[in-house]
Amino acid sequence: MSLRKSLKPLAVIAGAMFAIAPLAGHAADLEVKIGFAAPLTGENAGYGKDLQNGVQMALDEANAQKIKIGNDTAHFTIVAEDDQADPRIGVQAAQKLVDSGVAVVVGHFNSGTTIPASQIYETAGIPVIDPAATNPVITRRGFKNTFMVISTDAQNAGNAGVYAVETTKAKRIAIIDDRTAFGQGEADEFEKAVKAHGGNIVAHEYTDNKAVDFSTQLTKIKSTNADLIFFGGLDNQAAGVVKKMKQLGMNAQFLGGGGVMDADFIKLAGDAAEGAQAWEYGRPLASLAGGRDFAAKFKKTFGVDIVSYAPFGYDGAWAAIKAMQAAKSIKPNDYRDALRSISFEGVTGPISFNPDGSLKSGLSTLYQVKNGAWVTVVTKGGS
Repeated sequence: MSLRKSLKPLAVIAGAMFAIAPLAGHAADLEVKIGFAAPLTGENAGYGKDLQNGVQMALDEANAQKIKIGNDTAHFTIVAEDDQADPRIGVQAAQKLVDSGVAVVVGHFNSGTTIPASQIYETAGIPVIDPAATNPVITRRGFKNTFMVISTDAQNAGNAGVYAVETTKAKRIAIIDDRTAFGQGEADEFEKAVKAHGGNIVAHEYTDNKAVDFSTQLTKIKSTNADLIFFGGLDNQAAGVVKKMKQLGMNAQFLGGGGVMDADFIKLAGDAAEGAQAWEYGRPLASLAGGRDFAAKFKKTFGVDIVSYAPFGYDGAWAAIKAMQAAKSIKPNDYRDALRSISFEGVTGPISFNPDGSLKSGLSTLYQVKNGAWVTVVTKGGS
């Protein structure tokens, strides 16, 4: 037998071994699907994309670190669904994520979609980590699979109510809300806190989240001689309220809940924005360890600045990853207890959960418009 012939079978065997080796290495990797849902089209799409980028940034970092879950190197991928800020579509998006085999969900954005969608996840036994929706109902139903990495309205709007009574010394307080699960939730918690601290509510008016004219509500409130108006809703409508207040010659203080200081409030409100105040969820990012670095990395990665809730999406994704690491499993029944007892320093602050899944260390910050810019006034824990 020639040397050439004798080496050929060995070469074939060796080649086969080398061909198999990479496949074996890939098979050892653990593919982990992280579900995500938020409005990715429509008027709330900017918030949704901001959240998605925050989650994606966490997954990219985890993949770069070659995170181990048990003996396997995990590879995290995002499975995103557009809930269009619509409760009905939100339920459909939730079911799609369940059917796709995700290990966890980080979402949604709106309270109105989060509340019904979380029922789908509860039934399926898949944890959902809420990075933006704030209605206290989300965690008050006793679901074992629902967690929040953001303060609730009970904490944030509760702080606003205490502030209105004890710090501003307002004697005649009025409320307007947009009747969404978010805006109404804020308004109800604000009113509850005002009354609990001896404050006087002289009017509670309603609009909807599509309205652009607030003349009717503000004319009624003007007749009550209110000295402070609280608005439960988002920034574009809040801007319309303060502009109309100025046009009507109203001198009442304007106080908003979470969502008011986002994006274009000052741009839309113009001079009427000066002096407006708003209580927002969490601390100013720049005041947190690593906050400035996070913002810089986000801008470098995605080419845009953070809109609002991206850091909460980032922390929500890391909470899931760390729980899976601790449990050495991506199965919800294995890692759920680890998630419930987790404690780490996130980019938004300490992350740990109360027994009902709400954020244990919920904080909120008061901002005020001074010289055409939002400035920090004070940060407080939940009331």
